[in-house]
Amino acid sequence: MTGTSGERGAKPQLFDYDAELRRYNEHFRAVARVGRHDRVLDIGCGTGQTTRDAARAAVAGSALGVDISAPMLERARQLAAEQGLSNATYHQADAQVYGFEPTYFDVCVSRFGTMFFADPVAAFTNIGRALRPSGRLVLLVWQGRDRNEWASAIRESLTAAPAPPASAPSSAPNAFSLADPRLTEDILTTAGFTDVTFTDVHEPVYYGPDTATALDSVLRLLKFQDLLADLDTTTADQARTRLHTTLAAHDTGDGVHFDSRAWIVTARRA
Repeated sequence: MTGTSGERGAKPQLFDYDAELRRYNEHFRAVARVGRHDRVLDIGCGTGQTTRDAARAAVAGSALGVDISAPMLERARQLAAEQGLSNATYHQADAQVYGFEPTYFDVCVSRFGTMFFADPVAAFTNIGRALRPSGRLVLLVWQGRDRNEWASAIRESLTAAPAPPASAPSSAPNAFSLADPRLTEDILTTAGFTDVTFTDVHEPVYYGPDTATALDSVLRLLKFQDLLADLDTTTADQARTRLHTTLAAHDTGDGVHFDSRAWIVTARRA
C-alpha cells in the first residue's frame, strides 16, 4: 500500500509500502518501544522494514517477521543481510495457523498486517500463545473507509462509481476489518488479551514524488489491479485517465499524498 524510499533498489514489481507509510512508521516505532533484550514477532512484515527496525532496537534480542508473500520476504532477507542485521529473520507463514514457539516473544508488532485474517479470533489467539504472559501487542490498523481518502478517491476514479458505504457489510476480510474499536476490542479480549487501547493517528499516505510515478505505484497494488482486470481495453484506458487526473489533483508539489487515518492498538496477553 513506487515512490521513493529510504531503502533503495526494491524490485520494480513490488509496491513500496515503506514509502507509502513513512509518516506512520515513526508513530509506530515510538509506541512499540522495543527494548534491548526483546524477542519481537512482526506479523505481515512485507519487505521487512518494521522487522529490521525492531532488530536494530533489540540489539541483544531478536526479531522474526512473518508474511505470506514470498517475493516480499526475499527482498526482506536481502535487505537484512545488506544491513548486517543477523538478529532479523523471516518466515513465510500464515500467522493464523503457524506453530509459533509458545510463550517465546516479548512483543508482537504489526504495521497494517492483521486486517485480512479469515478468522481474526483464531489468529489473535494463536499470536497470543506465542507471547509470554503480559507480553505486548502493538498494531497499526486503518480506521474506516470514510476516513481514508486513498481508499475512496482511487477506487472511485477507477470504477467511476462511489465506494461502498462505510457501514456496508463484507463477507471477506478487508483493509477496514479492524476499524471499529468496539469490535476489535471484542476480538482481542476473546482471543485472550487485556488492557486494549486505541490511539488516533492522522497522517497522509504517499504514492510518489510526481503524478507519473504515483500512477505506476498505485497500479502495482493488487486491490486496484483487480478493479481493472475485467474491463475491456477502452474502459480500462478511461479508468487510468481518471486515475491520473485524481493523482494529479493530489500532487502537493512535495509528492502525491492522500489523507488517511489509523488506530495504533495496544494490548497485553492476559
